[in-house]
Formats: sequence, C-alpha cells, structure tokens
Amino acid sequence: MRFLVRVVINAFAIWVVTLLAGLRVTVIPFAPGETLQLVLTLLAVAAVFAIVNTVIGTVIKIVAFPLYILTLGLISLLINGLLLWITAWATHWWNWGLRVEDFWLGVVAALVISVINWIFGIILRPQLKRR
Repeated sequence: MRFLVRVVINAFAIWVVTLLAGLRVTVIPFAPGETLQLVLTLLAVAAVFAIVNTVIGTVIKIVAFPLYILTLGLISLLINGLLLWITAWATHWWNWGLRVEDFWLGVVAALVISVINWIFGIILRPQLKRR
C-alpha cells in the first residue's frame, strides 16, 4: 500500500514538473493520448522512477557515501537528477514515457520532485499520539 501511495505522489510530482515549461521535461502518453492515457503514463513513469530510485539509487548512495560527507549532502541533488535521467532513458525505448532534454534541468526537476515528495510526506506521515 505504501508503494502505491509513493507512486501516486511521484506521478503528481512528475506532472507538476511537466507543467513548468522552463524545465523542458515532458511526458509522452500512451496512444491515443487522451487524459486517461496521460494519467496511466504518469503512473507508469512514477513506478519506473520508484524502482530505479530503490534499486539503482540505493547502490549509488552507498558507493557515493564519502561524497555525501565531503559535500555535506549536496551530491544528493546530482544523484537525484541522475536517477531522473536514468528513468527517462529507461522509458525512451517505447513510444511513451519521460523525456528530459537537459541533464542540469533534470537536476532542477528532481529537486522540485523531491520538495513535493517531502511536503506530501509531512502531510501523510502518521502522527504519534501523545499521552
């Protein structure tokens, strides 16, 4: 259930990023390209992004641990941009998916996605009951 919630939140965040024209991040929907196909494409891209982030992201973060310490965590911006770039690469083989035109704009897009995920994480986090 938690994975599905994360996929929906990621899909919303990716949709918001595609609305920001300056970032040049687009989603090419399934044919024929109606609203339902766009939503399904966003969910599919978000699922691929979650899997890439879980599998490849974990390995990269473990290997880059010294860089995290050296840069005080700022390397995470580049790593998140790289993971978004890998997601775009993984979905470009089909006639649908995520398109990121520039790596550095992809880093900014990944930052926006991270902020949206952080905000929804705060809102949806279960509150501890105090006695």
